[in-house]
Amino acid sequence: MSISFRDGSHRIRFSGKTDVGRVRDHNEDGILLPTELPLAAVSDGMGGHACGEVASGLAIDTVGHYYAQTVGEAPPTWPLRMPQLQLERDRMTSAIKLANTRIHQTGIDDPGKKGMGCTVDAVYFSQGRCYIGHVGDSRVYRVRGGQITQLTEDHSLLNDYRRMREMSGEELDNFGYKNVVVRALGLSEHVFVDVLVDDYARGDIYVVCSDGLSGMLPDATILNTVVRFESLDTATNQLVQQANEAGGVDNISAVLARIEAG
Repeated sequence: MSISFRDGSHRIRFSGKTDVGRVRDHNEDGILLPTELPLAAVSDGMGGHACGEVASGLAIDTVGHYYAQTVGEAPPTWPLRMPQLQLERDRMTSAIKLANTRIHQTGIDDPGKKGMGCTVDAVYFSQGRCYIGHVGDSRVYRVRGGQITQLTEDHSLLNDYRRMREMSGEELDNFGYKNVVVRALGLSEHVFVDVLVDDYARGDIYVVCSDGLSGMLPDATILNTVVRFESLDTATNQLVQQANEAGGVDNISAVLARIEAG
């Protein structure tokens, strides 16, 4: 069931779902749906039986708890006062870096969890802006005016190759390391976090998803699905269903956030 939060003259409505898919025997994805703050996240665990689901759970819990603990925190006083935009960027960075530290340390303390890791994409809405924290190959899209735009850039080996040289459609299809992630939480003591800031507008829909969704559905299908249904819950369920119908080869997670009139 969707939940909404007031932000100025707008209201942010959220809906989300995670599913094991049709091939995997357990779900290593985790999603954070808001209860008190306009904050949501998707995390895709890595490591299989090395507890990828533990890593994604730690990521989701840590980001959620950090935001809950820092809500309403007074900004530094002059002369250290920082603009709200920078404060919120730093808040997102700190939340995700803390998650990385906890996952990495858990892997050190428990040999059974050594090597576990996860992606994370978190979105937080405040004062007319969407703050996006991104590590890995899960994605955040924005749907606006009948167009879909991928806001995040995949931290994957495939994307690194594409940046180095132009690849044909056949080369992309036959690339043997599509699922290799080059940046993730938990793999090392430190991690670099991409933080993007997007000014939102009424009618925008933000799609946060694991590669179990984006890897199964073309962007055009994601676009057509989220704009077709007035109910955000129905749109979310349809996305997951379509990814399963396309093969469901991985765990599938999607969170939608729609900007509505306040």
